[in-house]
Amino acid sequence: MEFLAERGRELGTAVESDLVAYRRSRVELQDVPVGGTVWDREASVINTLLDWMVGQGLRRTSPLRAVGSTNPLSSGMSRDMDIRHLTLGQFLFFRDVGMGGQTLGGEVDRAFRGQAPTRSRAAADLAVTSGMRPQEWSTVLLPELAVGMRRPGEGAEFDLQACAKYKKHRVAYVPPDALTSVDRFLLIERPEMAEGMVRTLERRHRDLFVVVDIDYARRRLRGRWQGRDREFAWSAMAPKLRRITVHEGAAGLEPLAVFIGHGSLMLTSSSWDRVRHQAWDRMSAVRGDERAPQLPTKRWRFHDLRHTYALRLLDFLMRRAAERERAEKRAGMASLAEHLAFNPLLIVSRRLGHASPAVTYEYLRYLEDPMAYVAAAFEQWAASDGDTYAEIAVRALEARKGAGHAAQG
Repeated sequence: MEFLAERGRELGTAVESDLVAYRRSRVELQDVPVGGTVWDREASVINTLLDWMVGQGLRRTSPLRAVGSTNPLSSGMSRDMDIRHLTLGQFLFFRDVGMGGQTLGGEVDRAFRGQAPTRSRAAADLAVTSGMRPQEWSTVLLPELAVGMRRPGEGAEFDLQACAKYKKHRVAYVPPDALTSVDRFLLIERPEMAEGMVRTLERRHRDLFVVVDIDYARRRLRGRWQGRDREFAWSAMAPKLRRITVHEGAAGLEPLAVFIGHGSLMLTSSSWDRVRHQAWDRMSAVRGDERAPQLPTKRWRFHDLRHTYALRLLDFLMRRAAERERAEKRAGMASLAEHLAFNPLLIVSRRLGHASPAVTYEYLRYLEDPMAYVAAAFEQWAASDGDTYAEIAVRALEARKGAGHAAQG
């Protein structure tokens, strides 16, 4: 606003040249120019505000004239997906040392100050083996994982929609090993957490959705909320409703969400961020130890576990597809339907709930480590017979001296 005031304008009277000049001042002229990513976020806010003003009648039209799909305020930067993933060693380091309170040697660290390490480990296992987004796995309900209903060694499938991005429907699958990790949390830590909030929930029960019946066959919950009898399909329950959903447990009312906190309902995204930041600090403290895997410069996000799931699954399916193609060449031509049914990109796209397989295609570039190829390609250029550059230089210098003495003789 100060920038516009200096030009004798305000947001209601600004023209396109004013806003373009403001963009230039931010990304080029000020003492510390902002980067393209930061500016594009600011530009998005400005565009949204201008559209709102037009909608409210505070401006007749937006001052920005879009040419095709190009906005005059855009930085012009082209950005790929920010795909970051973990190796197996990095994931175990994140899960066991960062989240789970273990030492690098695998023992329990008595100095660990984190809360509920079993819960944190279960969350990491659930995220990396299901490919769910943080808003999806952190809001999962006990019935969706068939807690108390499934047999040992069984996985769990349930529908995602209200908690999914763009509310795009897909089926989530959680493998048995991840469920074993969740069951461990439900057995060891969760009962104490639930018992600590019984009285609070009893006092607040009028504001809560109190479930009286869980229909596993129809995947619906029936109960009372806001003074009325209500019934919801699991997949239709948004995060806010899931947060206030409770049922009668062993000690009284308790949340129906899997992941709860000490004296709280379902953990919020900010609570999970605190857990993740503490885990990163803990890993950073021992990153110099030779037993610790390499850490990236930016701390990991929970969404990176989804990327890890996608890459590992895609790599596995690509190898399976190559084996299938070799077998089909020996047996004869496969049909187009079979090629589509077993296409790795389409399978992973469906599991992730991507709007288009083109989004999943971005992962192909991360299946191999290009830097490893660079290192291998120039391995023989770096040194001779395992010598260092210093040793090669010394040997070359000695050869020159010898040649000089021979010439003088």
